[in-house]
Amino acid sequence: MAKVVNYISEAFGELKNNVTWPEWAEVQRLTIVVAVFSIIFALATWGVDVLFAKVLAGFFNLIKG
Repeated sequence: MAKVVNYISEAFGELKNNVTWPEWAEVQRLTIVVAVFSIIFALATWGVDVLFAKVLAGFFNLIKG
């Protein structure tokens, strides 16, 4: 158990002393960039899904009819 506590203590020390944290403005800017690209990717995925659904429906209607 002492090893786990020592590991966690060293990890926090590492984060506090050796990590260069970004400025708050940069964090906000990058969060917006990630959100925008996530929305764009979700819309693109939705569009491809709708397109494939229509293509498959047309294909099966062609076979059925």
